[in-house]
Amino acid sequence: MKVDGTCHCGNIRFEAEIDPAKVVICHCTDCQTLSGSAFRTVAPTVAGTFRLLSGEPKIYLKTADSGNRREQAFCADCGTPIYSGPVGDGDRVLGLRVGVLRQRNQLKPGLRIWHRSSLGWLRDLASIETCETNLAFRRDGGFGRP
Repeated sequence: MKVDGTCHCGNIRFEAEIDPAKVVICHCTDCQTLSGSAFRTVAPTVAGTFRLLSGEPKIYLKTADSGNRREQAFCADCGTPIYSGPVGDGDRVLGLRVGVLRQRNQLKPGLRIWHRSSLGWLRDLASIETCETNLAFRRDGGFGRP
C-alpha cells in the first residue's frame, strides 16, 4: 500500500510503501517516552521505498540497552516524530509513525509488542468518559466545557 505523510507544520513530506498487515502498537518505555504517550503505532516500510518529498528530518541516535543504535527522525521545527530506523543509508526498513500518515484511519494494528510495559489503565480505556471535541483548558489546570 502506498502511503504519504507530513509533519504538523508541513515542512517534512514523504511517501513510502507499507504492508498494512504489519502495523503494530509498541508499549515499550522508549516508545512511551519518545512519543509522549502511552504507546506508539508503527508501520514498517517496504525496504528502500521511503522517499522524502520535502524537508530534512533531524536525527536523534538512540542506543538501546542491547547496544543497538536506532535513528529517531523528527521535524526540527515542530517536533513531530516521523520514523525510526537502523543507522545508515541504503534500502532500510523504517518504522513510520502512523499518526503522520494521511491513511492512518485505514491502518488497524494487528499486534501489540512490549505488552509487559503497557500502562495498566489502557485496559479501562473504553470506560473513560469521552467528549467529541476539545474542552477548554482552565487556568487551574483542569478541563471544562466552554
